[in-house]
Amino acid sequence: MADPRYIVGIDLGTTNSALAYVDLQATGDLGRSIRDLPVPQLIAPGESAARRLLPSSAYLPAEHELAEGALQLPWGERPVIVGELAKVQGARVPGRLVGSAKSWLSHPGVDRTAAILPWGAPEGIARLSPVQASALYLSHLREAWDHQFPGAPLAEQEVVLTVPASFDEVARELTVRAAREAGLENLTLQEEPQAAFYDWTARNKENLGRALGDHRLILICDVGGGTTDLTLILVEPADGSPNLRRIAVGDHILLGGDNMDVALARSVERKLGARLDASQWSALVQTCRLTKERLLEPGGPDKASVAVAGRGSRLIAGAHSAEVAKDEVLSGILDGFFPRVLASEPLLRGGRAGLQELGLPFASDPAVTRQAASFLRAHSPETAELLGLPKGSLVRPDAILLNGGVFSAPQIGERLVEVLSGWFPGRGPIAVLENDALDLAVARGAAWFGLVRRGLGRRIGGGTARAYFVGADLEGQPRALCLLPRYFEQTTEVELPQPFHLLLDRPVRFPLYASSTVPIEKPGDILDAGDERLAALPPIQTVLRSPEPPKKGAPPAEVQVRLRAGLTEIGTLELWCVATERDARWKLEFQLRTSVEEEVPTSVSPMPKRFAEAKEKVELVFGKKPVPVEKRFVKDLGRELERILGPRETWTTPVCRELWSALHAGLARRRRTADHERVWSSLAGYCLRPGFGAPLDAWRAAETFKVFEQGLQFQSDAHNWDAWWILWRRISGGLDASAQKRLYDIATPALRPTPPGKARPKAAKVEGIAELIRMVGSLERLEAAAKAEAGCWLLERLETEGATAHVLWSIGRLGARVPFYGSGHACVAPNIAEEWIARLLRFEPPKPGLLFFPLIQLARLSGDRARDIDPELRQRVIERLEGWGALERDLSVLRQAVETSGAEEQQIFGETLPPGLRLVSPPPQ
Repeated sequence: MADPRYIVGIDLGTTNSALAYVDLQATGDLGRSIRDLPVPQLIAPGESAARRLLPSSAYLPAEHELAEGALQLPWGERPVIVGELAKVQGARVPGRLVGSAKSWLSHPGVDRTAAILPWGAPEGIARLSPVQASALYLSHLREAWDHQFPGAPLAEQEVVLTVPASFDEVARELTVRAAREAGLENLTLQEEPQAAFYDWTARNKENLGRALGDHRLILICDVGGGTTDLTLILVEPADGSPNLRRIAVGDHILLGGDNMDVALARSVERKLGARLDASQWSALVQTCRLTKERLLEPGGPDKASVAVAGRGSRLIAGAHSAEVAKDEVLSGILDGFFPRVLASEPLLRGGRAGLQELGLPFASDPAVTRQAASFLRAHSPETAELLGLPKGSLVRPDAILLNGGVFSAPQIGERLVEVLSGWFPGRGPIAVLENDALDLAVARGAAWFGLVRRGLGRRIGGGTARAYFVGADLEGQPRALCLLPRYFEQTTEVELPQPFHLLLDRPVRFPLYASSTVPIEKPGDILDAGDERLAALPPIQTVLRSPEPPKKGAPPAEVQVRLRAGLTEIGTLELWCVATERDARWKLEFQLRTSVEEEVPTSVSPMPKRFAEAKEKVELVFGKKPVPVEKRFVKDLGRELERILGPRETWTTPVCRELWSALHAGLARRRRTADHERVWSSLAGYCLRPGFGAPLDAWRAAETFKVFEQGLQFQSDAHNWDAWWILWRRISGGLDASAQKRLYDIATPALRPTPPGKARPKAAKVEGIAELIRMVGSLERLEAAAKAEAGCWLLERLETEGATAHVLWSIGRLGARVPFYGSGHACVAPNIAEEWIARLLRFEPPKPGLLFFPLIQLARLSGDRARDIDPELRQRVIERLEGWGALERDLSVLRQAVETSGAEEQQIFGETLPPGLRLVSPPPQ
């Protein structure tokens, strides 16, 4: 590719995106030649115009919603609307607007590559993944650029793409993936707060030292549409221009304009006097965003009317609009998000109580001022040392740079500076560095960074904002070995001194951690893996393949490797395993579809003293060579293991997984007799339950599922059918969506009611219907439509056959508002759950306690409007359960959104869980 003519800075924002550029062939002052690209976009159906910003919004129009030609852009028609019209149309028509894709890119609790947006949209509406939505915005910018510069396509220019400083490695990798899907390969990542500061240095490049004066510590506070990004820059005096070094970044905080829009929407909803459904709510939030921007812009009106779109002929309590005043909006932001607080005030810890009505895990504490205090407290010890100040007190920034559209209203920035200055009485107000383009500074600074890389400006040093660690067991203790220390700037790889012994052609797992506060000095330094300063990243889990295929029946080869780590040219972390005794290396890839909390490392604990004896008993029954054993011994294998290891409820996760390994080795021998098959299914499922939560469980579950296609051998034994379905219920949390769909398809003929007078259709023999029903209820990765179908069938069965525990348990699981392990986007719609509740409330069973579980699961408060049922119906459920004698501890989850307790997890799962297993969300699949 020829040398690029342009350096292009792209700010891929949560609310708006922007593009700025530098012409490398321009003459004169390159620093003053940074230009903004007005972005052509639809502003009305069939009408396009260039705007300084591209709203990061996508609208998915219905097939005949708009007239022919309404989607025509200067470079052609596109099926999805991006930009200004998307934002406006999304406020008018509920359920079709994709927004805040950047926040979803950083949400570890969902599959960010799955089509889940618009969140809470009605059935039948097309959806996009967060990656696809981000790629759409970048594609629009690319097409706008190519239209203006046809001789210099954007794909051939040098692109600097910005990300929040707090983005973890997976969010960064997904951003790069979105850029590549948009056709942008030649890119570099830059942190947004640094980009904003680069813009400031560009405007002061001729007199940077004079502009900084005596300022030694600069706080950058970037409050955008989705995140609050905090960064500290250290100014080090030097001959000529001072040196600049980024010394700290804040944790990832979903706190910004989105939260403020939600807060305003809640206020408007109260004025309307009725609760809106998820689609209307999304439209209202978008309308409030537009209203907030209009009221707070310079010269904006004092009041505005907020209109809410109805659905069909349905009215909203007779009112469709409410009036909002500028003072009301401003006071809500100042008091709710920038309150006057003390520097010592701790963050509010509300669990699920933070604003979550858009489906995102917003910060529990919405006060930017408290977040800033927490950030400064965390980094003051190290900062004081760098500045040569006494330790033990809060370090005062000398100046603050404000960035982000939130500060367009000057009163908000003034409040933040007032609060921060008040923490240091007697020292006057903290200086404010001028930022005359709050919405364009990041894009402009990104373009300037491209010039800095060419030596044409002062570079901000500091390297990586975080130290990176890999987990390993050293002398029986879980440790974290430093891969790259903080401030690492080398582009070459570094190698850990500690060797690792790994099995080839077997899955291996590397727990990863990051820390923005640990003062580690060099690669290989060791920390306790439980250090509270370490934040878990998604683990790397892979199979290192042998250079040559292994011989059949040969034991797995073992290889000694060393880990090498480095930063790529685009600024992302790269890991390799390098063999010490052969010419081989393996690249370790991040699990982009994996939750950060996918699998917490279990604590290292020794096996029970008699574990070897227990394993021998398993091998005696399921070993390669048939050993004469009595039939009774096979049947009683479970009891024998309990005699050796103690009651099975006390078997820890490591014990269970090691027993599973012994059973897995003997799976081919499970078909020797009906007893062998039944015992194998029972023990394998028990030892792998719930299918996730320990290292390599995803691989174990996939290996176990291979048995399903082989089918049940002894189909005439009813007990074998029970054990068969129990096995899949127990490990369902470790099975991916395709495996769960396969289980459901096999179960459907037995589940579907037979119309009166008609014979049941012929199908493969399936028995054990009660356990089959429980198994279906546990399949949380089924699509919502399949769950709704299964739940309706079970309700029909309930109404014809009477209340049974297994049917009611499965109805509760299928319609649960808060999944046990699945993603919230696969929950059945609230109206379906409401219909099921109404049908259950018509029951008067002899034992009302049977209805407690399904009603609580269906009515539980999640905090996500896309999942929660009508509050009035929830109150009816509470009153009915109180009348039946339900305890307050059971009803508490209907009154407030709280995390699931361990006791609840066991009830939801249907049996005990391994002791010490901490259940967190497994990987979205």
